[in-house]
Amino acid sequence: MTVLEARTGLRRSGIRPAFVALEMRRMLRNKRALIFSLIMPPVFFLSFGLQSGYKTQMIGSGNTTGYVMVSMAVYGAMLANTSGGAMVAVERAQGWSRQLRLTPLPPLAYIATKIIVAMALGLASVAVVFTVGALSGAQLPASAWLVCFLIAWLGSAVFAAFGLFIGYLLPSENVMQLLGVVLALLAFAGGLFMPLHGWFDTVSKVFPTNGIAVLARAPFTDPSGAAVVLAVVNVLAWATVFTLGSAFLFRRDTAR
Repeated sequence: MTVLEARTGLRRSGIRPAFVALEMRRMLRNKRALIFSLIMPPVFFLSFGLQSGYKTQMIGSGNTTGYVMVSMAVYGAMLANTSGGAMVAVERAQGWSRQLRLTPLPPLAYIATKIIVAMALGLASVAVVFTVGALSGAQLPASAWLVCFLIAWLGSAVFAAFGLFIGYLLPSENVMQLLGVVLALLAFAGGLFMPLHGWFDTVSKVFPTNGIAVLARAPFTDPSGAAVVLAVVNVLAWATVFTLGSAFLFRRDTAR
């Protein structure tokens, strides 16, 4: 596909390439989002993934350091995508979303643009964590490196929609403070920080973090078929809820 064909496809979907480029530049000027997305996840990996014996302790066909690396890559992508989406709260306070309502840009195209930009930051976050992991002794089967990387990144699109949803739901002065706490709780509840057992493991399957975590680690942990199906349903269900919720709140917000 040529660049011209790609641009034509975007325009037909309602997405404006110029608007995407503008949003990319605005994201790169957000130092707080860049620090939280590109520095915190590898720091967490170095703190949790290099404990004594983790490099020789195996989980499935990878070592524990690799397990922690994939988990922190999911967490980093989750932080990046949620932060990128939640910046809409600031735009609301500045009246930017109301200005967009006066343009031909459809609500779903606006949401899609925000998700594209957030996903770009998420891609960088996953790449940083995997690079640090590879240099620090993480071990995965050769094919799992690429597959785990892609699932951790693409699955985190759920949290770009989540960030948009929260950004339209809460005022700008509260959203970023609340999100840090909420994401930490979701990561813990979904099994990103530690393996879960018993009834907690059962309950964790309803959280949006759990589905992505299970799928991202599946290439080397070899979960059951039922667990994979449940994880896919989890991701699709939450993606639908957050995307439709964001579109509804966008229409409500700009109709005032």
